[in-house]
Amino acid sequence: MELDMLCTRMNLDPVRIRCALQLLDKEVEEGNIPGAVVAIGRQGQLLEYVTGKAMDNKVSKHGDLPAAAHTLYDTASLTKVVVTLPLILFLLEEGKLRLDDKLSLFFDEFKEGVKADINVRHLLTHTAGFVSAPDLYSHGWTREEIIQFVLRQQPVTAPGSKVEYSDLGYIILGQLIELLFGEPLEQLAYSRIFAPLGMTDSMFCPPAEIRDRAAATEHYANEDEPRWGVVHDENAYAMGGIGGHAGLFSTARDLHRYAQLWLEDGVLNGHRLLSQASLRASVYNLTPGTPGGSRGLGWALKGDKLDASGDLLSAATYGHTGYTGTSLYVDPESKLTIVLLTNRVHYGRTKSVVRLRALLHNCIASAVLD
Repeated sequence: MELDMLCTRMNLDPVRIRCALQLLDKEVEEGNIPGAVVAIGRQGQLLEYVTGKAMDNKVSKHGDLPAAAHTLYDTASLTKVVVTLPLILFLLEEGKLRLDDKLSLFFDEFKEGVKADINVRHLLTHTAGFVSAPDLYSHGWTREEIIQFVLRQQPVTAPGSKVEYSDLGYIILGQLIELLFGEPLEQLAYSRIFAPLGMTDSMFCPPAEIRDRAAATEHYANEDEPRWGVVHDENAYAMGGIGGHAGLFSTARDLHRYAQLWLEDGVLNGHRLLSQASLRASVYNLTPGTPGGSRGLGWALKGDKLDASGDLLSAATYGHTGYTGTSLYVDPESKLTIVLLTNRVHYGRTKSVVRLRALLHNCIASAVLD
């Protein structure tokens, strides 16, 4: 009955919403994911649902840990749009940066050859021509050595000629942010994003004393236990857990707050954090006719090859996914936000949530009654 009342306030069909939630239960029962938390936002209301485990005793010697609304998930590449993107937008709004600024203005490694053509827009839209995610972690390098290696990389395709999803571009953006603000990325994330939005459970490198709130991820063969409260991404791990591409831990409720900021044109609880101009620029297709995808600034747009929105969310929908099994989607036409957090890699990399995301989004989209 409580679900029915909440759906009424959100103008959603409770039957279709139950269908969506049952999809998650089914994935847990079939052993495809340990557990999940979904947060659906509409008309100022939040519908949360939790199922399954944050840690499974079949994988971890620490035993079972049930998933909960306050479970901290390693969000993986959601870091790109929840941390790196808004910080770049602040730089644009404050007159410190342009999208067309060449990286050569800031890094000597971009002054020669084809790299001299790479600009900030290329990095944000994954059109700089860099490979996806090379091994930065198996060499024993320091964080500084990793960053220098990344800055020295050469593009494999001409800048602007192809959409090729790449972590390297966002590692570079993280460095650019620190350079122009003069502060560490994690401190900027807290002071400029998490604190103003009330995202009290969002952080890099969760402290050991709250590890029991974290969802466990993969058990690497060379490690004694699954990664638990430390970042899953190998490159981010080698960088000390903090990168412009990965490293953010958060809860579904916190990410719902961030999604609402975008749904409400940059305002949350009467406080404007981002300008309408920034939001419009971010969700406009900046790669029309470019092979490989439909990208805004940071966001994957409807029809992108990495788009996980399904079939029934509107053409205006945008979002992003994370390798660990996470996603965040905003549909401004239906006034919907959908956050899905799983730790599918706890069961290994062969487990996929690609189909689940689309099915879930279809069910939720079909529940909208107005």
